[in-house]
Amino acid sequence: MPDVMYPEEQQQIQTVCARLAKDSNAKAVLLIAKDGQTIADAGETGHLDVTSLASLTAGNVAATGGISKLLAEKEFTSQYHEGEKTHVHISLVHQRAILVVLFDERSSLGLVRLRVKKAADELGRIFDIVNKKAQTQQAPSIFSEITDDDIDNLFND
Repeated sequence: MPDVMYPEEQQQIQTVCARLAKDSNAKAVLLIAKDGQTIADAGETGHLDVTSLASLTAGNVAATGGISKLLAEKEFTSQYHEGEKTHVHISLVHQRAILVVLFDERSSLGLVRLRVKKAADELGRIFDIVNKKAQTQQAPSIFSEITDDDIDNLFND
């Protein structure tokens, strides 16, 4: 993920997550940066400690990355955890972010996987747009703030 997020793309990301939650009959959807910061969430998140869940999920993905290296795999792009009441599907989105879908008996793993693939493709396109914007908008030079008078004053002491 880029360090910068623009409001238009943030809204598009939020819309994709909300659509994924609805279309997959999920309880909740989280999009997390690899550092554990929540980018967007949708669905029934009011009862969740989203910050802790995001941080723990990022750690889980990092640990799984270590396992994949030990096994000479490129990476494991998705994980599934089956609980008594809640199931968790975790997937990497274009090696940039982590998509977490929490679901129960109202949905199925097959439906979640199908909808995640579509959402991941949409999110990848949005990330590409954000990266292009970030590359074209250069930070101002520190020298642009220094005037000729500032330079003259510096040598007149």
